[in-house]
Amino acid sequence: MLSDIVHAAILDGYRVELTFEDNLRGVVDLEPMLSFRGVFAPLRDSEYFKRLRVDPELGTIAWPNGADLDPDVLHAKVSGKPITLD
Repeated sequence: MLSDIVHAAILDGYRVELTFEDNLRGVVDLEPMLSFRGVFAPLRDSEYFKRLRVDPELGTIAWPNGADLDPDVLHAKVSGKPITLD
């Protein structure tokens, strides 16, 4: 794992400002990443989307229904660097 998310703030639409434990900070537009099917279907409702929280056990953002996103993918989006396998 690259780095856990330690803080998240919802901006407008599906944009979220993320802070990682390595001090990387930036904004990600999650709309293109979400299929809005299956576990992600409730996130289409903006009020439900706003229930986003940081799950310290997973080290990423999550919603009450168990939907979450891979913190490595989010770190790569914020940093602009691809994920590499070591």
